Amino acid sequence: MRRVVPDFDLFTVPVLPHEHAQELEAIDAILVAQPRIAELIWKDLRGDRAETGRPGLSAEQVLRAALIKQMNGFSYEALAFHLADSRSYMRFLGFTHPLEVPRKSALAETIRRISDETWEAVNRVVVGHAEACGVEDGETVRLDATVTASNIHHPTDGALLFDGVRTLTRILSHAREGFRVPFRNHTRRAKRRHMEVLNARRQTQRIKPYKDLLHVTRSTLRYAEAAVPRLRNERGPFAARAQRLASELEHYIPLVRQVVSQTERRVLQGESVPAEEKLVSIFEPHTDIIRKDGRDTYYGHKVTFSGGKSGLILDWVVEDGNPADSALFLRMIDRHRDLYGAYPRQASADGAYASKHNLTEAKARGLEDVVFAKKRGLLVEDMASSTWVYRQLRNFRAGIEGVISFLKRVFGLGRCTWKGADAFACYVGASVVSANLLLLARHRMA
Repeated sequence: MRRVVPDFDLFTVPVLPHEHAQELEAIDAILVAQPRIAELIWKDLRGDRAETGRPGLSAEQVLRAALIKQMNGFSYEALAFHLADSRSYMRFLGFTHPLEVPRKSALAETIRRISDETWEAVNRVVVGHAEACGVEDGETVRLDATVTASNIHHPTDGALLFDGVRTLTRILSHAREGFRVPFRNHTRRAKRRHMEVLNARRQTQRIKPYKDLLHVTRSTLRYAEAAVPRLRNERGPFAARAQRLASELEHYIPLVRQVVSQTERRVLQGESVPAEEKLVSIFEPHTDIIRKDGRDTYYGHKVTFSGGKSGLILDWVVEDGNPADSALFLRMIDRHRDLYGAYPRQASADGAYASKHNLTEAKARGLEDVVFAKKRGLLVEDMASSTWVYRQLRNFRAGIEGVISFLKRVFGLGRCTWKGADAFACYVGASVVSANLLLLARHRMA
């Protein structure tokens, strides 16, 4: 006999007796108490409202969908499925029926419209709420930095040349099909040379395939350069498509040229190319080369964090290049004043931030205790009011490493999966705000 399940209203049934469902309810209470957050999101979305078609998501729904995505590490396809499949997620976003959930493309488009400045403004509201609740006071801060990787493969000269050939060939293939642009497809030849470079046991064995791979790349570049004016001069019903193809070629041509140049300098001329002159991806050209402790090399961006006693991230900066930590300490302290209206009373940072100048300037700004994990020639009595305070702040600083690990393990901060420099900063902001809201919700539940 078939069992009949009665209809129910998502907003009248009680919350599921599960920790995650209760966390969502606590986050919901925070967002309801802070309508300013939705107003900030709306400023980025208000230009994305069509007069016809299906009604779009509200600003608050877009934010809530972004939180669910970052909390679970969902792709946009998985996000669309779980929003429609989960009763708790539907309730959190205010949906009453699975068919109300947008498709993955709509979710991606709206979430990505939230700027990094807006994420920072939202975080300030969240931290302000934490201060009002007595969870955070902003008087004691701890600083540290980490590297968030770009979503690229390990960069080698051969792989970058092959990326250039296959990318330009893909665009040229569309141009040939639609506008009869002539070119020869060298993708298979480039792939064979790339594999020969990978499989060579000695550097001397790589020279010959590298030379041919460079020759193939230059040939493809010449086809691409010749195609641009032809596409720009295209007229007729498909002129817009021709302009898009020309724009794509104009974007990739200088990047591939740079890859050719750096490969010639490094492989053929034996030159050591400085990190700031290297391109490690034609798809994510903003990526920096970060050398850490003279041992490990990372490809992404350095991110500096300022955290409070509550475990919340109070501030962050996506750095340009790989500046020394000691050059960032005072800037983060000054940003705290600018964001929250006053300098912290105490600050603690890793030994890499230590310098006599930083200590003197921080004390001149009114900080009572400025502790670095490694003394670097500084005296304890100059940094803190007592040895006990020094030890407490030194131990307190170590906690931000756990917070950063939490951001990487749970909120995807280890690798940015969004494309582009602006999107990278937005991704970091989305991860931090999601983590802060979850931590604040857990404080409320405790």
